[in-house]
Amino acid sequence: MTVDALPAPARLAELDVRAGEVALWWLGQSSFLLRFDGATVLVDPFLAPHDDRLVPPPFAADDAVGIDVVAVTHDHLDHLDAESLPVVAAASPGARFVAPRPLVDRLGVDAGRVTGLQPGDAADLGALRIHAVAAAHGDLPADAYGFSRAAGDGLCRFLGYVFEAGGVRVYHAGDTIPYDGLADAVRELRPDVALLPVNGRDEEREALGIVGNLDEREAVELAAAAGVDLLVPMHYDMFAANPGSPGTAVELARDHPQLAVLIASRERPFLYRSTR
Repeated sequence: MTVDALPAPARLAELDVRAGEVALWWLGQSSFLLRFDGATVLVDPFLAPHDDRLVPPPFAADDAVGIDVVAVTHDHLDHLDAESLPVVAAASPGARFVAPRPLVDRLGVDAGRVTGLQPGDAADLGALRIHAVAAAHGDLPADAYGFSRAAGDGLCRFLGYVFEAGGVRVYHAGDTIPYDGLADAVRELRPDVALLPVNGRDEEREALGIVGNLDEREAVELAAAAGVDLLVPMHYDMFAANPGSPGTAVELARDHPQLAVLIASRERPFLYRSTR
């Protein structure tokens, strides 16, 4: 079998990733594979079939081999894939998992392998350091947009993460809208790359019960205010009722010449090298 025919985790393992570099592979929606020098991370893996998917699963859950850390941002089905996570855990028996603290027992994985986090927490898992950042989201428009502490026994159910290894940092926002202090919290963690949703929100979608996210302008403004080098739009391609426009983010970034925007391919990874 040629390298190009291998599943994404095996293909990513073939890359030579050095200190100061990260290989990023967008798997659709908010799912990413990140390979740092010394750590491979799978974020919000959505690998199960679903009737409403516009994009097929990128690989089978039992092909998720060689993963060091699996990070779950919250418990919506396209982020916490309860069908696939136990299979991923078996395929990568050494993998550790991170999730918002109220969700530790929701992953279908031995709780001894799961680290529960809250905003401001940090965890060291092997070569990887993970910083938790609050995300403002909800289950229905009526309870959005906040931190759903009531549903989490007073704890935050929605997180973003900054992943740090080998001298490079990547911020994955999970699902969120802007809130006071978000840009400052992210900026303090000095990420090089921001993976941000761009599907936005509006009355029509909220009438269907769809809780939205940053729109394209808000994503660009957050990335610029947080001082990141590269913005990668996400969460715009999976469901017909909830689209976004990464091309709009590219156009809006013309007002922020210090910010680069990359429209990632689901077919192959790209390699980023920090200039800091």
